[in-house]
Amino acid sequence: MTGGSTRARSAAAPGAMSGIKRIAFAVALTFAISLLGSMSRAMADTFRTPAISSLQAEWRGAYDQLRAEFNSRPEASGALTFSLSSRHATSDLRHWPALAQLNGMTAPFFPGISRSAVPVLLPFDAADYAGDRVGGLPASLLPSHYQNGFQAEMFDAGPAGYDAVFSLAPSAAGEMAERTYARPVEIHITGSALVYRIDDPLAGKGEPVKALAGQYPDLRRTIREGYLRYAFTRFGIPYVVSILCLDSVPRRNRLACREAAIVAERFLKALRIDGGRPQPRRGDVESALAARPIPLSPDFTYRPVGDIIANSGAHGQTGRADPTVYSQIRFPLKDTPAFANSQSFLNWGDCNFTGRTSTPHAKGGAYRCKRNDKPLVFDESAKENYSYPWQDNFCESRSFEVGQCASGYGHQGQDIRPSDCPLRNDGADRCESNRFAVVAGRDGVILRGRGQQAAFVLANTARDHVRLRYMHMNPTRMDADGLLNGRRVSEGETIGLVSNYQDYPGGTTSHLHFDLQVFTRDGWLWVNPYITLVSAYERLLGARGTEVPAEPVAAPAMVHAPDEPQRPGASSEGAGE
Repeated sequence: MTGGSTRARSAAAPGAMSGIKRIAFAVALTFAISLLGSMSRAMADTFRTPAISSLQAEWRGAYDQLRAEFNSRPEASGALTFSLSSRHATSDLRHWPALAQLNGMTAPFFPGISRSAVPVLLPFDAADYAGDRVGGLPASLLPSHYQNGFQAEMFDAGPAGYDAVFSLAPSAAGEMAERTYARPVEIHITGSALVYRIDDPLAGKGEPVKALAGQYPDLRRTIREGYLRYAFTRFGIPYVVSILCLDSVPRRNRLACREAAIVAERFLKALRIDGGRPQPRRGDVESALAARPIPLSPDFTYRPVGDIIANSGAHGQTGRADPTVYSQIRFPLKDTPAFANSQSFLNWGDCNFTGRTSTPHAKGGAYRCKRNDKPLVFDESAKENYSYPWQDNFCESRSFEVGQCASGYGHQGQDIRPSDCPLRNDGADRCESNRFAVVAGRDGVILRGRGQQAAFVLANTARDHVRLRYMHMNPTRMDADGLLNGRRVSEGETIGLVSNYQDYPGGTTSHLHFDLQVFTRDGWLWVNPYITLVSAYERLLGARGTEVPAEPVAAPAMVHAPDEPQRPGASSEGAGE
């Protein structure tokens, strides 16, 4: 018995070992498949940082121009010391005594001007000002007397360069006194040592301006993404002057680009060197893999970038698959969860005026957009509106110019809903607004005039130069809170509340429209913020989201309605529903 058992065990041993090997092989295979799956998922949702060129200003050329400007005014010719100090490096402001003196002269009007890494060009005639001081003229002439009628509204400078906003009132317009547009015209100027390298099919386009060719040999004028733009290079640095306008007939409450051009060219003629600070040379910022949390979120899911709702794109286009994290921002809503999706092509949405199968707003009433077969209901609080997965809508149908979208038109940014939708007490199928906090995405300065619907947070650092825009908060509340030009804000600071303001209270659903601009040689351009938001949300959660398959496209035939123009009365400043 003993021997037989031994033989039986001996005979069984090879089979038993094979079973163990098979189990081990199965475990290893399962692990390998899991690893490959993880690698596949990682490759599918790889996020990247942007590529940015870092330029060095030609300060000797700026110094020579500054000398010429001051020597043209005899009274001012001795106001600055133009000898160079060889005891200090050229990246040291002490090497350039006249520049240091100029910064001290202009800083009372443009605080922080010495922080700019590029020569600051503004419509402020420092030589004229210095000559008048020598001549004993009173300081009461300041500042508009030296700014050709332009009024400074905002100035911010930093390691990337500088941004400024000026306005020209009708009363100061001179030859434009008879213009149709009755409000002050707002002019933006940016000079930046950081230039984002994006895929821009329209880069470098535009027409020369003969009247300004002597002063700006490479000047290009173009209308892009709602702005009249004048781009030029000076001292090796790109500068862009821009004015928000419509390429249409001028009206009292709507600035036409033809009138804006007269203001912009007057502004360009008035530009002088007013300050700045040489800084050590910095290398370009090359694109790299963006850091992401390692733990996996148990519930946060998102559809791939570029996967917009079927047939919701402008002119039949699809989305833009841009995997770039353009800036390490704080997510713009204070609390989680939050839901990024469409407010126009989801429940209670207006289909961006491209047609619906039903118009009555009976609560819960079924309808669909004529562009697709997606079932919808007239209920802003519908579960789908407040559920994962997230979905991109950067290139969704709008009449707004977006050069990064295939057709050249799109939404400009991303819609975000807060954690839930408490309905109003009046029984309407609408969310109660002004309950959920909106926060600044970066340390920066506010760019917003009184009464404007859009609020920007402008960030200027040695590594990036971006503008974050927030829409649909109530302008009256923002005015009362002092969310106006020049206010400094800290990352995470509350700057408003999620609301539904689009030209008037209740003009849209309760959501935040968020978008992002980066500086290029053609000025500030919209880029897809979707992956930037996914990345910010992951950092807020401390966990990585899961990319889920793209939304399946419905097979049945669909009724297509043509794209409709922006609704009458909607302001161009309020673009980006």
